[in-house]
Amino acid sequence: MLSIEGVHTFYGNIEALKGVDLEVRAGEIVSLIGANGAGKSTLLMTICGAPRARSGRILFEGREITPLPTFAIVRLGIAQVPEGRRIFSRMTVIENLLMGSAAGDRERRARDLERVFALFPVLGERRHQRGGTLSGGEQQMLAIARGLMMRPRLLLLDEPSLGLAPLLVRRIFEVVREIREREGVTVLLVEQNAHQALKLADRAYVLASGRIVLEGTGKELLANDEVRRAYLEGGGAPAPD
Repeated sequence: MLSIEGVHTFYGNIEALKGVDLEVRAGEIVSLIGANGAGKSTLLMTICGAPRARSGRILFEGREITPLPTFAIVRLGIAQVPEGRRIFSRMTVIENLLMGSAAGDRERRARDLERVFALFPVLGERRHQRGGTLSGGEQQMLAIARGLMMRPRLLLLDEPSLGLAPLLVRRIFEVVREIREREGVTVLLVEQNAHQALKLADRAYVLASGRIVLEGTGKELLANDEVRRAYLEGGGAPAPD
């Protein structure tokens, strides 16, 4: 579904991605882990065209999207849920969701709302509440639900568990699994919680200083001594199961 081939991305003269190769197959959950500053968020943003790759190619369902503007990439079926939630705090839950809605008639939007409320019942209960009054976990659910309102085929999730309590972290990862199983959406997940990200993933990559340094199944990387030392011990200890 998604193929990234030798991508280099720069911020001014600073090279953030240094020849990244990565593949996401239809129906997979693929996790991308790495330290802060490794280039994980930059890779997701580069897929969406902001910043644009200076060299290399990005293909989605066999079509090169590297030169396309962001709005055209989104229309092809790629949705990004950025780090930090970035909801509209003064808008209600429904208004936030409609901001992410794909073009369509009122009946289609109503069906999409019911679909995301089935996935996130708490949002249905708070549909007329302002986004800024929701808890951190509820805001993250709202951000993910807004992305799903676009009916994407590929969902890019950037640090969905950031800043959440352990019980909410567990629920967010359950939601990611449900998105794939119930919605049939392919997921590329960037996540600091390496244990949970690898446990969830069909396949995974490790990004370090702008380069892919390891790849394999989630189980393989969970058992990898180098990964365990760097990301699963000490400060990277797993969240409760």
